[in-house]
Amino acid sequence: MTETATNQRPGPNTFQRVTQGDEAIGLTPAGLQDAIVLRRRRLLVLVLNLATLILLLAGLAQVLGAGGWTVADVAIFVAFLVGAPWTVLGFWNAAIGLWLLHGRKDGLAEVAPFAAAGQRATPLSLRTAVLMTLRNEDPARAFRRLEVVKRSLDETGEGIWFDYFVLSDTNDPAVAAGEQDLAAAWARELGEPARLIYRRRAENDGFKAGNLRDFCERWGERYALMLPLDADSVMSGETILRMARMMQAYPKLGILQSLVVGMPSRSAFARIFQFGMRQGMRPYTMGSAWWGGDCGPFWGHNALVRIAPFRDHCDLPVLPGGPPLGGAVMSHDQVEATLMRRAGFEVRVLPVEGGSWEENPPTMLEFAKRDLRWCLGNLQYLKLLDLADLKPMSRFQLVWAILMFLGLPAWTLMIALLPLKAMEDRTIADYPAALTAGLYVLFLAMYLSPKLAGFADILLTRGGVRRYGGAARFLFSALIETLFAFLQGAVSSFRTTLFMIGLAFGKARIGWNGQARDAHALTFATAFAGLWPHLLFGIYLFAGLGVIAPTVLIWSLPLTAGYLLAIPFAMLTAWPVAGAWLARHGLCAIPEDFDMPPVLAAIRDGDSA
Repeated sequence: MTETATNQRPGPNTFQRVTQGDEAIGLTPAGLQDAIVLRRRRLLVLVLNLATLILLLAGLAQVLGAGGWTVADVAIFVAFLVGAPWTVLGFWNAAIGLWLLHGRKDGLAEVAPFAAAGQRATPLSLRTAVLMTLRNEDPARAFRRLEVVKRSLDETGEGIWFDYFVLSDTNDPAVAAGEQDLAAAWARELGEPARLIYRRRAENDGFKAGNLRDFCERWGERYALMLPLDADSVMSGETILRMARMMQAYPKLGILQSLVVGMPSRSAFARIFQFGMRQGMRPYTMGSAWWGGDCGPFWGHNALVRIAPFRDHCDLPVLPGGPPLGGAVMSHDQVEATLMRRAGFEVRVLPVEGGSWEENPPTMLEFAKRDLRWCLGNLQYLKLLDLADLKPMSRFQLVWAILMFLGLPAWTLMIALLPLKAMEDRTIADYPAALTAGLYVLFLAMYLSPKLAGFADILLTRGGVRRYGGAARFLFSALIETLFAFLQGAVSSFRTTLFMIGLAFGKARIGWNGQARDAHALTFATAFAGLWPHLLFGIYLFAGLGVIAPTVLIWSLPLTAGYLLAIPFAMLTAWPVAGAWLARHGLCAIPEDFDMPPVLAAIRDGDSA
């Protein structure tokens, strides 16, 4: 099986190329970028982030130091130091992304120079295995999605280059029987049993990473590439084909991640969440790809992966110690990305929308389950920071993934100290109220900046708001999502904080099982059982601030209202009537709601049959 090289790589007149071993000094491994230019971009982003953080800390120190430093002041300062970097980098990623989208003639070429290879009608010469990993999912639902992917690939005329695997870790006998029956029926329908293979493991050793490794060791020699799909994800044949051509053109491209966006949903929670996520992801991913370059992200699905280096170099270690942080790695994808880059292969993201979707959790409680699994998986990276020979950028990615969740209890601590801080500051005659308000508003804007940049991108793009049902619908949807983001952020951060406290005392446990993916209502009893701690925390904050500093309480509402409203918020956003109302009025809709691609239409028709 031969991989063909493209003639579109940078030529000798672009910059000097000196070969040493398999890599070119001055170029990234796939020959896609000048490594010196990439290092300069990273240095610029580092300077911008450090300067911004220092200015914020200086302003905060002036506010906290008014009247002298107390224990609460020191705790708030340290917590801000832990929690703020994620927001600051998000701001700069969004700013750079928006600049690339609207301030540069061809911003995509600067972040994805490999993308042009996908537009050329180059015949395929690489075989790809399309994999769907399952564990106790609805078999009919999952198989329907894989069948739609196959049909879409066949319609490109290149379907012969793709085979299909259903890799099951299901331990529910009834679900397993359903999987086996559907796989056998589909194989008979195809008339080519070798093109569809169903395999079920008795034990899910290594979780999803172990599932993929088992495939690589048993069947990996047959294929050059694999395309992992989750039970809730789907891709169009045209997008897969374009990405396969990119991988074929650049043999040192190890992982190519698509930009995954949400599918149309009947759930109000999923509908609002993915509307905002879609806006934030686009400029954020574009900006991060500008300086991340060859050390890009891998999200574990909807990505093409080169099997040989993945099999040979991306085997995850079993972490020392017992649970919760010991054992198999749960959040495997980012670690695999760092190992792929260590092996001399680039990891890239294609930061453009189109042909790659997933379904988001339908309720706040289901979202929290997924988030806590990610939290535990990311915290396991603490035991991987000493992996040998990682690229500095790759090691930073692991640290950053850890800070993503460590920052949440830091923010919770700051908010918990608000009543105490308000009481301490009541006697300060020359309190810097204007500076405090300015810092607060500035930081809220930075927190929202990825979504604000996404909203601006749509408004600045010709025909952008039309794809979202018009300007009025789009702007009203943006307002709904902004309110939603504040409420959801409070609920999610507090739940993660409680989980991490449980981890510290060895009380928290997370499994890997099937997820509820369809819209459904939450009863008061269910919502109360999952969110009563939020209610108590909210009562503490509102009672304390209401007595001590009512003005501070009003200013704090964007960050604190979510605690008190957690239970009705979870119930309302899960209520099918609310989802139906949003859909009927075209609110928080995505372009696919108004112009549904054939792939998604086939899934919709199959799910409603």
